[in-house]
Amino acid sequence: MLEKIPHAVGEALSGLRAGIEKTAYHAEFDGAPVALRVTSPAFPDGAALPVRFTQDGAKLSPPLAWSGIPAGTAALVLLVEDADSPTPKPIVHAIAWDLDPASEGLAEGALASPGSGGTVEEIGKNSFLKTGYLPPDPPTGHGPHRYLFQLYALNRHLGLDGVPGRSTLLEGMHGHVLAKGLLVGTYERR
Repeated sequence: MLEKIPHAVGEALSGLRAGIEKTAYHAEFDGAPVALRVTSPAFPDGAALPVRFTQDGAKLSPPLAWSGIPAGTAALVLLVEDADSPTPKPIVHAIAWDLDPASEGLAEGALASPGSGGTVEEIGKNSFLKTGYLPPDPPTGHGPHRYLFQLYALNRHLGLDGVPGRSTLLEGMHGHVLAKGLLVGTYERR
């Protein structure tokens, strides 16, 4: 959708960014211990996301792996946000909650998306109010965007009703985060 924004408009908006400090990782859970290790066999931390996992490719969610889950973890939450979206708040690309703490990650395409039916059941609404993974789709000419794959270990299941968005998710998480971890992937349309 955002690929249709003219390059000149993307360039004009290049200084307008939500900001990493507004992501849940920094704004909501800054004091949580950083004990989880989040990785992907598809890209290293801080590197470019392969096109396969974007709106310009197969539109699949990337494979993720994690470790360092602390004792007492009842559930995991994955939240993916674009820290550089030209919006007041980061764009939410995915919400998955009540993930099994015994799991060691998610396979490619595990989150429902335009490219996959997905396998994860507890999926929330992205910023476009659709359930599932919203593939990265930055405006042409806007520069690189940082996509934060945030993982949280919780001391309880959230048991959320319906299809929650970011606000409902974060409200349920407060007071229950044991640890957090982060993997950053970037993507830019030139």
